[in-house]
Amino acid sequence: VQLQASGGGLVQAGGSLRLSCAASGRTISYYNMGWFRQAPGKEREFVVAISRGGSRTSYADSVKGRFTISRDNAKMTVYLQMDSLKPEDTAVYYCAAVESSWIVVDVRQYKYWGQGTLVTVSS
Repeated sequence: VQLQASGGGLVQAGGSLRLSCAASGRTISYYNMGWFRQAPGKEREFVVAISRGGSRTSYADSVKGRFTISRDNAKMTVYLQMDSLKPEDTAVYYCAAVESSWIVVDVRQYKYWGQGTLVTVSS
């Protein structure tokens, strides 16, 4: 599967953005999908993951209540709605996929990665 993230940009603190991850190749219904982010000088960190059918999700504590992941397997797309953005959310956001029946939060387990999209939140 090939992944392409989009939707990043510059937004003021308190604003919203919606990221998309468009997939091609094998149907994404086989894959647990995740979003990760990497700020300058920091390691890539887990943000959120969603199960193959979309019934289960897992969020990092730092984004709970502000971010929402969803997926449309028919459209081969995963979304990340980000609300109440904070300057500390500034990072390159990556979507990723791993073939799993379980929620996967470990960055090392993900096999397929998109190219990343930059989110900048100004104070």
